[in-house]
This record gives sequence, structure tokens and C-alpha cells, in this order.
Amino acid sequence: MAPALLLVPAALASFILAFGTGVEFVRFTSLRPLLGGIPESGGPDARQGWLAALQDRSILAPLAWDLGLLLLFVGQHSLMATETVKAWTSWYFGVLQRSLYVACTALALQLVMRYWEPVPRGPVLWEARAEPWATWVPLLCFVLHVISWLLIFSILLVFDYAELMGLKQVYYHVLGLGEPLALKSPRALRLFSHLRHPVCVELLTVLWVVPTLGTDRLLLALLLTVYLGLAHGLDQQDLRYLRAQLQRKLHLLSRPQDGEAE
Repeated sequence: MAPALLLVPAALASFILAFGTGVEFVRFTSLRPLLGGIPESGGPDARQGWLAALQDRSILAPLAWDLGLLLLFVGQHSLMATETVKAWTSWYFGVLQRSLYVACTALALQLVMRYWEPVPRGPVLWEARAEPWATWVPLLCFVLHVISWLLIFSILLVFDYAELMGLKQVYYHVLGLGEPLALKSPRALRLFSHLRHPVCVELLTVLWVVPTLGTDRLLLALLLTVYLGLAHGLDQQDLRYLRAQLQRKLHLLSRPQDGEAE
């Protein structure tokens, strides 16, 4: 077990990496497709349609590369979440197990974003080119993206952001308070076992609601939609617990401070 003084910098480094990756992910999924302009999809190969695109190496090669990047991310994110790997990483890294998972996920996502290959000459599923759609559709998409990201950040706060990032585990360990999950209620543990991605609907909105859905964006949206759907298994009992937790958090935030009360 590493000395306690080394645990805190390691957990903070993982958190900073994850936070920076999250900011970059917002740029990758929202700012680039909304503000980066309409991709050049008017080449002769693109006009031939989707069937011709499946025979065009200039389209298939970057798509295969992007698919490999996505499978690398999905594989890492899923494999490290299995009980076997979690037990192994907990044995060797102790309280830093969650921080290690967060850091590896951030690195895998960085690889996807940095080495992603656009397919500008590929066909598009839809695009807003003619007025007034070319003005109003991007504006509507921008508003929906802003709302979705605000909801995502709010939900992460409800789900205890510090614990999701691995900071709380190290903090409790340094103070000798034990494992945070041991203090969770059975309802909370049940929810966590059913839901690995608490922002499924909001992420799907970000992935699909774009003015132009090109070939590579379609691949990104399709694969992550399938992955999010497979990891989403809430029932009515989980939803009731989530609603109660959200109401409790809002009540705590709305309570006047001591200074204000006086």
C-alpha cells in the first residue's frame, strides 16, 4: 500500500486528467459539429450514396480506424468494470482502484478524440443546408446541447461526483473512515448495480441532435447508443430513489445559510 501522502496527488492527477478530458469531450461532441461548419459532402463519391460508399476505400479506411478507436474505448471501459478486473486492481492498487479506472477511461477517450478520422466525402444521413433551416436548426441543436450538458453536470452532482472520480475513496482512507460504499444504503447500492451511465438520455441527445449527421458521426452515435443501451437497466424502484435523492439535494441547496437567516 502506498503511503497516504502519495495517494492524494495520484487521485488529484486522475481527477484533473478526467476533468480536462470531459472538457475536451464537450468540444468534440458539441462545439466541433455545431460550430465547425458543414462537412464537404458534395464530392462525386458522396453523391453515389451509401451503397457506393461501402465500396470506397477512401471512406471505409477512416471508418474502420474510427471503429477500432471506439472498440478500444468500449473494451477498456467494460473490461475494467468487471468484478474480476476490479478485484485485481483493488488488490494491487488498493484505494486508488477507482482513480485508476477513471484515468484509464480518460486516456482511452483521449485516444478516440485525438486520433479520430473525419469522413468529409462520405454520405450524410441528414443536413440543414437550405434557409431558414440552415440558421434555425443549428441554433436549436445548440440550445438542446446546452440543456443536455447542464443536466449531465446536475446528475453527476446527485451521484456524488467526488466518489465517481475516486477522490472520496482516498479522502476517507486517509482519514481512516473506511470505504464510502460501505456507508451507502441498500437502495443506493442497488441503483449503482443497475446503472453504470447515469446520463444516458442526455448523452444520446448530444450524439444525435446535430445539424449534419455525416458518416463518421453516425458511426460514433450508433456504437455509443448501443453501448449506453446495454448498460442501462433502471426499474421503477431505481427511478423513485433517484427522484427522492434529487429532491433532497435541491432542498439542501435551497436552504438559507446561517448568515442569511440572521
